[in-house]
Amino acid sequence: MSDVKQFKHYENINIKQYGMVIALVAIFLLFNLFTGGKNASPMNINNLVMQNGYVVIMATGMLLCVLTGNVDLGVGSIVALTGAISAICVVDLHFPILLAFLTALLVGIACGAFAGFFIAKLGIPPFVVTLATMLMGRGLTYTMLKAQTKGPTPQAYNWIGAGFLPTIKMGKIDLVTIVIAAVATVFIILGDIKANRTKLKYNFNVNPLWQRVVKLIVIIFILWFLFLKLAQNNGVPIVLVLCGIIVAIYNFITSRTVAGRQIYALGGNEKAARLSGINTRSVFFWVYTNMGFLAAVAGIVLSARNGSATPKAGDGFEMDAIASCYIGGAATAGGIGTIIGAVVGAFVMGVLNNGMSLIGWSTDIQKIVKGAVLLGAVVFDLVSKKRK
Repeated sequence: MSDVKQFKHYENINIKQYGMVIALVAIFLLFNLFTGGKNASPMNINNLVMQNGYVVIMATGMLLCVLTGNVDLGVGSIVALTGAISAICVVDLHFPILLAFLTALLVGIACGAFAGFFIAKLGIPPFVVTLATMLMGRGLTYTMLKAQTKGPTPQAYNWIGAGFLPTIKMGKIDLVTIVIAAVATVFIILGDIKANRTKLKYNFNVNPLWQRVVKLIVIIFILWFLFLKLAQNNGVPIVLVLCGIIVAIYNFITSRTVAGRQIYALGGNEKAARLSGINTRSVFFWVYTNMGFLAAVAGIVLSARNGSATPKAGDGFEMDAIASCYIGGAATAGGIGTIIGAVVGAFVMGVLNNGMSLIGWSTDIQKIVKGAVLLGAVVFDLVSKKRK
């Protein structure tokens, strides 16, 4: 232990790494001021989580595409198509709900594999392939639904998009939500301790203790603010649990596995990655197949939340997913975007949408503001990297 202390070196936390988290908090506080506190009401926090669940799911998959230096323009149409298939299976064909979900997931995987084949095996640019899947998927959705809404879906079906975990109320507070927040707090603290010990083990620079404490206090404060608001409403939404599982799995894949490192290497320099022995075609194929899978998950969640499937579902969702990734820090083809960054970017978009709707701004003004935020985030990221 004394040897570890001998080589301990300190470095200050890079505030720029947490720039979008600070921006998210600032945007939320600004809209809270403009709306007279409505933005922070328990019901609105609940709506914010449930309305942006599909964006978080899609942004998680889209980040992998962005890290390879490309995007997937077809995800919105795949969301609509898989949601329509799932609803048709339940409403018209009377499938068991789990079988309907499985069917939709398989269709999403097939759509992703379809795009992955043309990108990986034939070398067609992803922009062209996914533009084609966007048009084809939307056309298939209109054909299957006959340009009509399919619903209502059963209550058990809607549970995944609009349901909540069981609650144990003590007054107006849900104790289950409080327990989940407490467990998450313990994991956050233990995770920071483990990360710091790993750095010490390999003689990496570590942050001063007081800076780590301040960082943890801020993170835990945000966590408890969110969960206390949810505890005052209906508890923890199922979609939040689903998003948490997906984010945890893909954060592990991108940061701790060979497959994740291959994606970053491919985005940094495709030719160098190929020469180093990475099967770049295989990486492209599984990245886009995975995007189809997550688009199907988002399609199921959206149709369940709406209680029906519509031909216009998912319209423009690809833009929200792409913007979430770039706002979250993946500003370059070989960027250092992370899953957590994409999630933060998704909630920046969500807070903007929610806040501007509460204020009553028209959709045209909302688009201008979101475009300006996207451009500003990318400029900030690029300028910061150049200075560094």
